[in-house]
Amino acid sequence: MKSLRKLYRIGYGPSSSHTMGPSAACGIFLSEHPDADSYRVVLYGSLSKTGRGHRTDIAVTKAFAPKKCEVVFCDADENELPHANTMDIYAVKDGADTARMRVMSVGGGEIEIEGRPTPPEEEIYPENSFREIAEFCNERGMRLSDYVALREGDGIWDYLATVWDTMQREISDGLAATGTLPGGLGVERKAHFLMNARHMDESKSTYENRVVCSYAFAAGEQNAAGGIIATAPTCGACGVVPAALKYAQQSRGYTDEAVLRALAVGGVIGNLAKSNASISGAECGCQAEIGVACSMASAALAELYGMGIDQIEYAAEVALEHHLGLTCDPIRGLVQIPCIERNAVAAMRAINAVTLANFLTFTRKISFDLILETMYRTGRDLNVGYRETSTGGLAKLYGKG
Repeated sequence: MKSLRKLYRIGYGPSSSHTMGPSAACGIFLSEHPDADSYRVVLYGSLSKTGRGHRTDIAVTKAFAPKKCEVVFCDADENELPHANTMDIYAVKDGADTARMRVMSVGGGEIEIEGRPTPPEEEIYPENSFREIAEFCNERGMRLSDYVALREGDGIWDYLATVWDTMQREISDGLAATGTLPGGLGVERKAHFLMNARHMDESKSTYENRVVCSYAFAAGEQNAAGGIIATAPTCGACGVVPAALKYAQQSRGYTDEAVLRALAVGGVIGNLAKSNASISGAECGCQAEIGVACSMASAALAELYGMGIDQIEYAAEVALEHHLGLTCDPIRGLVQIPCIERNAVAAMRAINAVTLANFLTFTRKISFDLILETMYRTGRDLNVGYRETSTGGLAKLYGKG
């Protein structure tokens, strides 16, 4: 597996796979073919069907500026594509194509370039399953956060500190903002209202629900507005982990160092999902984004609470298991409905999952590795209309009733 630096990425929303990944790919192509007169980018699959709503065309055009870039939205049979988020980039000189690069945006801002193997030095985790990682740690009496430091080096803590700062900033900026999100749906920002709408007889549980959800809404709204966020594991699911961790720190007084260790453990879960299944809504539906984010948040909370490796695994497994089959059907291709609200629901579900793990770990029958494989197979079985194409579900029915 690769470094957590490849999982927790900092950049502009609204979509890691539809803006961050394509923009990075265009940057690479531009550096390799700087003398072209102009460029052409052909988008396929989910990039084509939801690219306008996700602002993919704007991202790639900016990447080549000030040179001209033509963006083509192409309808192609997904079965003929190597990945649901596939794009071809061409260099044009004297009216003719002089170079081509095929890129797959595989989720979380990560890209794969056809014909170019992943450099072996980028693979820094030799263990490839939770079972292998747990065995490694148990044999050495090591916590998962210490395992991350061993594989990554102590420099990972500075990087995670930057990630945590970004997460806190996206929440605070989102809480302060009001008005309507761009895109034409007329979706009003709700984080500010949630944070300030205290009931006069509010119970502790109601307070927790309201505040956690306001944090998740804040991050999701910042992402939808194109603000700077940290992927966890993606842009569309960026609010789950920070909402759960910020509330835990606020309510229980955990240090930033403890939160960074929690982020490290959540990162292991996200890395396993990315390596052994998917974190791409276009490939496996929203279970791969919000479901994995919930799993990351629950595992991170378990680490924060000092729970053991078996409990951390169970928390992560429960959180993902109960998102199986979650579809990705964004209205008009925008990361707004149902995406933002799902961040809030998943943040609360992460808290519930870690509570169950605290009591019931000894009864578990399902491993995290098994639930990952199940999630991937479920996602591949989903009809293409429910995999970030905006051709099914809410996206298709919105406005009819």
